[in-house]
Amino acid sequence: MTAAIDVKNLRREFKSMARGPAKNRVQVALDRVDLEVHEGELFGLLGPNGAGKTTLIKILCTLLLPTSGEARVDGIDVVEHPHKVRERINMVSGGEHSGYGILTVREHLWLFSQLYGVPTRVALARIEELLDVLGLKAAAGEKISTLSTGMRQKMNLIRGFVCDPRVLFLDEPTLGLDVQVAREVRNVIRQWMARSRQKTMLLTTHYMAEAEALCDRVAIIHQGRVVACDSPENLKKLLAHETVYQVETDLALDLADPFGQVAGLRRYGTEHKANSGTTRFQVILDRGAEIDPVTRRLEQAGKTVRTVTRTDPTLEDVFLHLVGHTLGDEDQA
Repeated sequence: MTAAIDVKNLRREFKSMARGPAKNRVQVALDRVDLEVHEGELFGLLGPNGAGKTTLIKILCTLLLPTSGEARVDGIDVVEHPHKVRERINMVSGGEHSGYGILTVREHLWLFSQLYGVPTRVALARIEELLDVLGLKAAAGEKISTLSTGMRQKMNLIRGFVCDPRVLFLDEPTLGLDVQVAREVRNVIRQWMARSRQKTMLLTTHYMAEAEALCDRVAIIHQGRVVACDSPENLKKLLAHETVYQVETDLALDLADPFGQVAGLRRYGTEHKANSGTTRFQVILDRGAEIDPVTRRLEQAGKTVRTVTRTDPTLEDVFLHLVGHTLGDEDQA
């Protein structure tokens, strides 16, 4: 298969600008990353905030130089020929505020199409089609400074599609969007990918369900390293010999190590929901091990067990299995 993105032994370091003992300390954002994304693939890069996802995308989009290693997009080296790479790509980030507030939505999109050299007639036709698909036609004449967060992100997606790139990078495209708008964004992503086998998309997210629903393959990145890469279904097979439970209790912020040495317990993660006053424990047990000892430990610690549910493995469970804690734990840390 043709490689739309080819990354070999990629490393990126950042030097601390702090004074004192931290002066000149090196932080490794990417550590010997190897990755190949096939042409026509919707590829997901999954990991917590700070794992290195955005750093990798910025290198591939020629916005950052790697410290060492190689990266090619559409067969072109991102360091040696950055301008040729930029002609073939586009990038959209979640929550970004690009553009000029005095322009209308339609003017803004036309401006960006011209920066890519799209003929005006072609650009205007694409803009009208995409405005219709994303439900923004009624807002096309409004200034972008007046748009809601959801409407702005839809406009940013159109900006990403309007130049018809060979490779599109989406960095947390549904970040901060409500459920309905996020669903519409995912539908448009699917439609764009279905239109051509030559189009490739690299999507970063820390929403496990989003990666599972959209991506052909997923790479899980943790502390700058790729710890697993395969289709969501194959990754979930890593838990073929374990059993997964969700246990919900009242809020358990005071429990540092609630289970100790429970027989058969492989991994567990926690998600605290202060709004509802609950804590969700994500528990992975050896196949055949009982959940009762886990719930008894919680009750002995003074917590009320509200629900116990056995579930099919998800990508969130795979992350817990590989890394030892959940994305929620990592983000809180």
